[in-house]
Amino acid sequence: MSIKSDRWIRRMANEHGMISPFEEKQVREGVISFGLSSYGYDLRVADEFKIFTNVHSTVVDPKRFNPASFVDVKGDCIVPPNSFALGRTVEYLKIPRNVLTICLGKSTYARCGIIVNVTPFEPEWEGYATLEISNTTPLPAKVYANEGLCQVLFFESDEECETSYKDKGGKYMKQPAQIVLPRLD
Repeated sequence: MSIKSDRWIRRMANEHGMISPFEEKQVREGVISFGLSSYGYDLRVADEFKIFTNVHSTVVDPKRFNPASFVDVKGDCIVPPNSFALGRTVEYLKIPRNVLTICLGKSTYARCGIIVNVTPFEPEWEGYATLEISNTTPLPAKVYANEGLCQVLFFESDEECETSYKDKGGKYMKQPAQIVLPRLD
């Protein structure tokens, strides 16, 4: 398994629609950077967020998640202290069958106590990725819409997997342009 370079990512985006929309180079001026980097791609967070709230004093249960635990916000997002928000990528991703990705938060946000968690994008997964944004600080934290939030790294295997995410009918396959909450299927 090897990490893929900017040349490979550019080719896969242009020829196979792996990332759409695709930014050929890093956009940096006046924004938290996004676009193609040396060995990855910096994804943007869209302008819609679900901010966690404890107004209803519900238990966070991944098997019976209560959508009322979130407040919807459009535009930039202020994540409350010691809380989290969900967002989604601006980019639509189509992961090849012999590729696995790892997504990590950007250092600009990490240096402010804002941690981004995204599970790996499995072979043949596609969709808009739902992003979990944690504010680990005791202060409100700002997240900028339509700017870079996380970087995805692409690892290509020497052989194709036996069973891809698409083959097993993964429950988060082809996520639409909206934030997808936890579910059991």
